[in-house]
Amino acid sequence: MSNTRAARQEVIVKHPDAYQIKVPLPFPLRWVNAYVLGGPTGWTIIDPGLRTAEAEKVWQAVFGELGLEPKRIERIVLTHHHPDHYGLAGWMQELADAPVLLSRTGLEQVKLLWGAGTPLTDQLLALFLRHGLPDELTAPMREHMDGFVPAVSPQPEVTVMEDGEDIPLGGRVYRAIHTPGHAAGHLCFYRAETKVMFCGDHVLPQISPNVSYLTERIDANPLDSYLSSLEEMSRYEVNFAYPGHREPFSRFAERTGELIAHHEERLEAMASLLAEPQTAYEVCQSMFGDRLSLHQLRFALAETLAHLIWLQEAGRLSAEEEQGVIRFAKKSG
Repeated sequence: MSNTRAARQEVIVKHPDAYQIKVPLPFPLRWVNAYVLGGPTGWTIIDPGLRTAEAEKVWQAVFGELGLEPKRIERIVLTHHHPDHYGLAGWMQELADAPVLLSRTGLEQVKLLWGAGTPLTDQLLALFLRHGLPDELTAPMREHMDGFVPAVSPQPEVTVMEDGEDIPLGGRVYRAIHTPGHAAGHLCFYRAETKVMFCGDHVLPQISPNVSYLTERIDANPLDSYLSSLEEMSRYEVNFAYPGHREPFSRFAERTGELIAHHEERLEAMASLLAEPQTAYEVCQSMFGDRLSLHQLRFALAETLAHLIWLQEAGRLSAEEEQGVIRFAKKSG
């Protein structure tokens, strides 16, 4: 069997609305879904993936298998700014000389995360330390976060998309819908005529998207944003959804309900741990274990914070700071 035929079987899946491209990731998720949509005048790429040497080779094989000349790529559209979706955008822009579309909020976070001085790194480390991260993990965590810079370089020149804007994806027009929570500025794309949704990481089959508190500047209550946008999305009539991870699926409204129930259960589980004051790091260890990689710990701690802040804003927890460390406790009564 030829290498291109093997690549087609393992990486390229043809669906009625798009080609699904499984772009490899060096994480337990294994791959991220990019989508290739053809039209009468060219191609659209959604979420090209994290920049790695392996991912570049995959895309070169995909270009050959699909007969897709990079210069015929009309636009590169990003559901959100996370590295596993955004990372190859600049590389692909250089090949295609095509615009890269991202939400305004997503672009702001790109600048904070990977712009001059990477200012969000210092802010996140300070946040984690205030919530109990051991001092000895500060340097390794910084090195881990800095390690993403090569995986998102070169940085693309971004054209901003707005909530409610009509976006051409291949030969059809989709409506951009702001769906914050997993990522501030996250956009889904919906076509009412065909009842098709490209949902990025907002609604995933089988797994729950990470919902992280980063700083108040980005989203003061990201879990509340996520639950609210899930409620909104459940009202859309969707026959088929194309997610950022795992396989395309049809149970869209049912899945939004399952995700809401999942987070309600997690909120109750965290609240039950807080009869006595604990840091977010201690709660994180109780919920997710103490054998996490740095990559896993970063997301688990930020997700724990998102839930604790939701509980605090709901009036169910108090938060007290002593010697620069914050502890949460269940309110009596």
